[in-house]
Amino acid sequence: MDRRQFLIAGSSLAAAMPFAGPARAQSVAARVGYIPVVGTAPFFVANGEGWLKQGGIDVAVTVFESGPNMIQALASGTIDVYVAGVAPLAVARSRGVDIRVVASTAVGENVVVSAPSLTKFFTAGTNAAAAFKAFRTATGKAARLATQPAGSVPNTTLQYWLWEVAKVDKADVEIVPMGIDATQQAILAAAVDGGSVREPALTILQTRNPQIKLIAGGEEVFPGQPGTVVAVSGAFATKNPQAVQNLVSGLVKAAALIKADPTKAASHVGAALGKGIVDPELIQKALVSPASRFEIDPRKIIEPARAMQAYQVKLGSLEKELPFDGLFETQYYDRAVKAGG
Repeated sequence: MDRRQFLIAGSSLAAAMPFAGPARAQSVAARVGYIPVVGTAPFFVANGEGWLKQGGIDVAVTVFESGPNMIQALASGTIDVYVAGVAPLAVARSRGVDIRVVASTAVGENVVVSAPSLTKFFTAGTNAAAAFKAFRTATGKAARLATQPAGSVPNTTLQYWLWEVAKVDKADVEIVPMGIDATQQAILAAAVDGGSVREPALTILQTRNPQIKLIAGGEEVFPGQPGTVVAVSGAFATKNPQAVQNLVSGLVKAAALIKADPTKAASHVGAALGKGIVDPELIQKALVSPASRFEIDPRKIIEPARAMQAYQVKLGSLEKELPFDGLFETQYYDRAVKAGG
């Protein structure tokens, strides 16, 4: 074989191995914590399509009920990657947990729904404050709304909508903190009168009981509402910068696939969130729901996240506003977009 034939053969071999190089040659184990909502879809699509594996990332996942519950796992070093709401992360960083947001995955996720007991008071022309007051007048008790624990994105955005947007009388509502699955079940069982939910819970609830009503959309609940993010521990990022880059590149490609082919994407999301028991068509419907807006650029959520933190201080769930210095690292997204995902 002469030199020209050798070069041609070599380039053909390289073309057949698009992920050859350091990321492929040395596999990195990534322990991922996530909450079971559709906002995590870009991560599961990237994993399901094999892009993370091809990028040298071996994923092991653990489900959590909320972002605040995941912080302890971050602090103890039992997870490397966090896929959940942005709100608890500045608090974690202020407590010495080296965590870095490398991508957003979704915005505007949290919406507010009413169970049948409350729905009948949301009549045409009746604003939310009047509806809650009418409920209390008729039943003699405050409406009970389920959401995740204090300090979480769902809890913060629900309170913002109630007190700042809808101007509801605090005597007319009782907030009941519980996990994601428990919230869905409580609304279906009429154990509460409504709550803050995300997809696929919204689609599941309205499919099973059409009397469950969407009473406030994501943008109304909190303008520019930041939601699920992907964050990595400082130790993981320092040791495995190429793995982090491949992760973010996979997220960019996944968001594009969800938009172009939600049917294909739904199979990966359903396998992760539905565990084979949720109808694939339901997952597909949830992916194109008004409550599902996929956004990978972390810069889009920095200022809304600051606004959310300021409101947490007002609520008392956070003692003071914390600096965001070093929390968001946007270079991975910039490189992913420049390289085409």
